[in-house]
Amino acid sequence: MKKEEVPQDESSLSKANIKEVVYAVDKDGKYGKALSSGWEAKTIALNESLDLIEEQLQETIQKIKEGELSPIAFYMESQRMDVVVLSGYVGIWQWRVKRHLKAKIFKKLGEKTLKKYAEAFEISLEELKNPKI
Repeated sequence: MKKEEVPQDESSLSKANIKEVVYAVDKDGKYGKALSSGWEAKTIALNESLDLIEEQLQETIQKIKEGELSPIAFYMESQRMDVVVLSGYVGIWQWRVKRHLKAKIFKKLGEKTLKKYAEAFEISLEELKNPKI
């Protein structure tokens, strides 16, 4: 695509006054960087993925209320983490993090372990134990 053809459509990026770097051909036929505020197709795809994430988060909240999942699942999803990422942040093996996602196991966790999770999510210990969902 030519530099002057780089899309500048309204998007969540443009609302935040952020531009993304894309590569385009300049008037001499050489590739170079150009700034774009976004384009419609990308905005649609991004919005759909965010809707799916929100839907999954609502399902997780319901499972927490039913006593199936622990609050760790809520904070993990709301901060776009997965078990691998969270395991790295808290320094706990992945299989143990998976166990801690169960409400039954979460209730038995010690203060030291809970503090690791609270620090990883940048919340207080009280917020971890009693999420406002």
